[in-house]
Amino acid sequence: IIFCTLNTHKIDMDRLLGGQIGLDDFLFAHVKGQKKEVEVIKSDDALGLTITDNGAGFAFIKRIKPDSVADQVEHILPGDHIEKIDGESFVGKRHFDVAKRLKEIPRGATFVLRLISPEKSPYANLQPRGGSRGHAAGAGGGLGSGKKTIRLKAKGAAVEEDAPDQAADVAIQAVNRLIEGLLGISDAELAQNIWELGREIDNPHDFALAVDRDLGEFAFPDGLVFDFWGAISDAKAGRLKSATPDDGGGTVEFTEEF
Repeated sequence: IIFCTLNTHKIDMDRLLGGQIGLDDFLFAHVKGQKKEVEVIKSDDALGLTITDNGAGFAFIKRIKPDSVADQVEHILPGDHIEKIDGESFVGKRHFDVAKRLKEIPRGATFVLRLISPEKSPYANLQPRGGSRGHAAGAGGGLGSGKKTIRLKAKGAAVEEDAPDQAADVAIQAVNRLIEGLLGISDAELAQNIWELGREIDNPHDFALAVDRDLGEFAFPDGLVFDFWGAISDAKAGRLKSATPDDGGGTVEFTEEF
């Protein structure tokens, strides 16, 4: 499996499986399909690729910047797994290993990418159902109400919990952007943990103590912890608005853009 999408069989990078799924969601697994090799001339320092990985050793292309070097190569497509670069295997490596290798290629050089496209879906002609599991669309309460989610945790078993409300959504998005500014990668799981620490706390001092107690291994600078608190308190007070997919919101995962 290269990656999974939520509620669509299409190769839709905005619907990648992230840290949470609803009890009424459907998962579609995209497996390895056709292999291909493409020759690329690195005519610019930036290739215009955003790369992520599935956490199990398969790095793949999430987005291609319009009019970039990669965009000019016909057979490079979103969803392609990057198997080899100039014959060097990157199976089992993380997205940042792939990005580092591509960045090291000098401008003007020619290199070969071995890519594996996701297998074409057999569900292309299926139409969405009006409801799910036999329930009419929009039926309230219980299964299919959208009020519960399954949270996939990095450590321990998946747990059922209430779906995040709007304050949680905007806080997690804002905290995640702050993490990305520090680490260079997004981490939705960590952002949610930080939100959960601050959700029931009403002052920055206690929040800083909680972060130091539970997340001390990250050694966050004091200024960043204060920014975390600002995002959380603004979200709880309704002063933050939810981001849209066009401005960087939505599902987040580890990515590398270059």
